Amino acid sequence: MRSARFKLAQLRKTLGALTDLAVAFSGGVDSTFLAAVANEVLGDRAVAITGSSDSLAGSEYDDAVSLAVRIGIRHDVLETREMSVPGYVENSPDRCYFCKNELFARLREYCDRHGIENIADGTNFDDLGDHRPGARAAKEHGVLSPLRDAGLAKAEIRELTREVYDLPTWDKPELACLSSRIPYGTPVTTERLAMIERAEAGLRDLGFSEIRVRHHREVARLEMGPAEIDALLEPGMRERASRAVKAAGFRFVAVELEGYRRGSMNADDGGGNG
Repeated sequence: MRSARFKLAQLRKTLGALTDLAVAFSGGVDSTFLAAVANEVLGDRAVAITGSSDSLAGSEYDDAVSLAVRIGIRHDVLETREMSVPGYVENSPDRCYFCKNELFARLREYCDRHGIENIADGTNFDDLGDHRPGARAAKEHGVLSPLRDAGLAKAEIRELTREVYDLPTWDKPELACLSSRIPYGTPVTTERLAMIERAEAGLRDLGFSEIRVRHHREVARLEMGPAEIDALLEPGMRERASRAVKAAGFRFVAVELEGYRRGSMNADDGGGNG
C-alpha cells in the first residue's frame, strides 16, 4: 500500500516533467492542493485559472482569490458562459458535461493565447466511481488529472494539505456548483441560482457549514451533516434558519432527515452531483 507521501512524490515528479500547467482552480480542496504542488514544482510556469459564472457562489470566488494569493501562484479569472449553452440550461443528467465543456474550451483558448500547453483539473482517485459527465469533457479537451493518476484519494489530499502545505482547505466542506442543487429537468436560471446562494449564505451566517439547499421550486430541502441537524433543532435555531431560507425567496423549508449525502440527487434521479 503506497503512502500519501509516496504519492505526493510521484505527483511532484509528474508535474516536474511538464513544460507548464494551467490549473482549473475553484478554490476547493482538490484544486487548491494541486495548485500548491504545481506552484512548488513549476513556479512561474504554473497558473491557476478560475471560471467565473452565475453557478459559482460569490463566497467561493472570494476564497479562490485569497487562496491563490496565499499559495503564491499566478491567478487569472475567465468569464464562462454556460448560461448561454442550451444543454446546460435544460439541466439534463449530462448538465455537468456542458458546463465543463464550456470551462475547458475557455481554458484552452486562454492557453493558446498565452503559449501554455497543459491544462489539469482536480479530479481525484475517489471520483472514478462517481457520476461525472464532466470527465468526458476533460478527455475531449486533453485535460490532465494528475491527482487521480497519482492515486490520491480525498482523505489523503486533506492530510497532505494540512501537514505539508498548511492550507485552510484541509477541512473545507465539499462544495459543488450551485446548479447541482436543481433537479434534472428543471431549467437552470440565474434567479434559481441566486435563491440557492442567498439561502446557503444565510445558513452559513448562522454557523452551518456542511449544507446543501436543494431547489424544488417553492420548497427548499435542506441537507445537512448529522451534527448540524441536531444544532438546527436547538431552541430558536429552527425559526432563525427558516427565516433565512425564506428570505432568499422560498415559501417552504423542509429538512432531509438522512442528512447530507454527496450525489443524493443522482441517486434519487433528481439531479446534481454535489
